[in-house]
Amino acid sequence: MIGDHPHDVELAAATGAQGIYLLTGHGQKHLAEVSAMLRVWVASDLNEAVTWIVSGRDPLEGKREEIQKAAEIIRSGGLVAFPTETVYGLGADAFSPLAVARIFEVKRRPHFDPLIVHIADPDHLGRLVQEVPIRVRKLIDRFWPGPLTIVLFKREEVPDLVTAGLPSVAVRMPSHPVALRLIEEANRPIAAPSANPFGYVSPTTADHVREQLGDQVDLVLDGGACEVGVESTILSFLEETPRLLRPGGLPVEEIEEMIGRVEVGRTNEETPLSPAGCPGTTLRGRPSSSVNVKAIPAQQGETVGFLAFRESGGAMDQPIEILSRDGNLREAAANLFAALRRLDVLGLDLILAEPIPEAGLGRAIMDRLRRASHPDEWKEKQEYAP
Repeated sequence: MIGDHPHDVELAAATGAQGIYLLTGHGQKHLAEVSAMLRVWVASDLNEAVTWIVSGRDPLEGKREEIQKAAEIIRSGGLVAFPTETVYGLGADAFSPLAVARIFEVKRRPHFDPLIVHIADPDHLGRLVQEVPIRVRKLIDRFWPGPLTIVLFKREEVPDLVTAGLPSVAVRMPSHPVALRLIEEANRPIAAPSANPFGYVSPTTADHVREQLGDQVDLVLDGGACEVGVESTILSFLEETPRLLRPGGLPVEEIEEMIGRVEVGRTNEETPLSPAGCPGTTLRGRPSSSVNVKAIPAQQGETVGFLAFRESGGAMDQPIEILSRDGNLREAAANLFAALRRLDVLGLDLILAEPIPEAGLGRAIMDRLRRASHPDEWKEKQEYAP
């Protein structure tokens, strides 16, 4: 059975259908009405649903136990590579900064970029964003699940590491049945860039992921070759006029048919830095890695705080934030943005940052600190990790 209306659900149940393929649009609103006796799949369009039916196979056949295992890995802070209709993603619990830090560690990115958060139900958008404009709801009704990512102002609960310190978050609902079931089973949003090391081509098969990442991922869910094969279209609603940040699997012309004109490209104002990304307090690197001092050198009358990489056991008179008690780079990355924010709100004249070893995640941390200490010199734009 294929449908997008309550009557289709009733008909499927009455005729003894084995399952129902719900299309984007109204079908998503009636998931709760589907009988527990019916198996449900979500298709992005009629062609996809027909292809599944003609093939005569359950898109989740033989994968349910593996998906349950993958969901448990996500809930426990692990990493799972999973298929979407665009490319394979490298996923972690979006509300766990430590798990998200591991994404950057595995991808070996030299800087922090915003990640796309994946959900399995449009109603879960409210857990991530402050509000959903009417134009966004129209797009969601028409194109979710599918290759469309929406950028909106985030709720405070969303970790700054997911958004790279920006006040906005990018969210999408993939249409791949394995991805949707994984998110549902994990019962939490999943942050996921593409499952490849920095500088490599995005993977469109499970074998690509295994070749590029090897055993660095806790589990690779094989969902076959990705149908779209290019990244999602990213549309920002941070300004009055929607702005296309990245062309992708959904043509901008189809978007404009629904909501009118869309600006193309970025502006200087499009990616504002939040206090977590670039503190209002002056931030300066400290040449010495030792914090075992009674006072931090500063100009007379200056109030100074300190951002330390690890604990040294020394006492300090000034406010101090320690990124990792034992010098763990993953923990330091997970704590970076929140620590900067806590120092920034103290009204200090100066924040001094201890150097981080520039290996692995240390490079990304130092990149962020350099940008934060010289915001006027930072001309390049942050990109959403593919």
